[in-house]
Amino acid sequence: MFKLSKLPPQDKFDSIIILKQLLNTHKALAELKGFSDVIPNKNILINAAMINEAKNSSEIENIITTHDELYKAMSGAKETGPSKEVINYRRALWRGYELVNQNKFISTNMIIAIQSIIENSDAGIRKVPGTVLVNDKTKEVIYTPPTSYDVIMDLLTNLEIYINQDDEVDDLVKLAIIHYQFESIHPFYDGNGRTGRIINILYLVLKGLLDSPILYLSKYINKNKQQYYVNLQSVRDENDWESLILYLLKGIEETSINTLDVMKDIVKLIDIIKLEIKEKLPKIYSKELVDVLFHEFYTKISYVKKGLGVSRKTASTYLIELEKAGVLVSEMVGRDKIYINHKLFELVKSADF
Repeated sequence: MFKLSKLPPQDKFDSIIILKQLLNTHKALAELKGFSDVIPNKNILINAAMINEAKNSSEIENIITTHDELYKAMSGAKETGPSKEVINYRRALWRGYELVNQNKFISTNMIIAIQSIIENSDAGIRKVPGTVLVNDKTKEVIYTPPTSYDVIMDLLTNLEIYINQDDEVDDLVKLAIIHYQFESIHPFYDGNGRTGRIINILYLVLKGLLDSPILYLSKYINKNKQQYYVNLQSVRDENDWESLILYLLKGIEETSINTLDVMKDIVKLIDIIKLEIKEKLPKIYSKELVDVLFHEFYTKISYVKKGLGVSRKTASTYLIELEKAGVLVSEMVGRDKIYINHKLFELVKSADF
């Protein structure tokens, strides 16, 4: 089935420790899915998770930015440096999610399309040899991925078949195998890690383990980065699949629990803001207004105008009143005035997911 690495025998998946962890991980993931399924407006849940993921995943590649820089870039200010790369990652996430929902499979062409958005480049699959993975500290070469374009494409085709076929292997175990295999093929000149982490969430959606792209492992990997790379290399050197599988299963469980807690906090905040507007500004309150305020971390006159079907003057009046009431805080970003949902913004900035 795979041609790059030895597939672990079935008994590698059936160890007691893996089976026990699978029970815990599936339980945590199912609770997260169940909660997200009953939320009327999923936009803020998805957007909050995505923006943190874009930031955390990019940090693994030493692309460092702040939430403040990101919301300014998202709101229409010029995207430069790290914020541009993180915004591209977010766009790639959305595109991948759209493609999986449309096509109900994950193809090599979809993976190439996702990477091209991440890197804002059409360079595609590696055609020039010389790519190696090195130890950041010692600069020692620890792994040399396949170098031939034909071999890489053959391996990706092989991986595509494995991703989309049904078999007896638990889907979460398969996620670990898929992740390892993609990272080992290392098919692109750049953006392999970020692309691989997007494949993780797309696979969970593809298999129905989640309906929305709200769970990401990048923060967990950031906190346990050294062990992550050790586990990948242990598969290559020692055929030690159990350590990598357990690492990712524990990561999914921990992240599911943390994400569920954050989602519950966001829902509580929505209820608090609803009540605050009803009490302070009953004449302008509507469910649609609250939805607009929780679509992103910020809003603009044009967003309120479109979302509520009101005039620009009325939209402006609403936002001014909401700022006076302490619900929003305004800021000039470039030539635009944006209104920040500061309580939501602070919640997401400090969130552990």
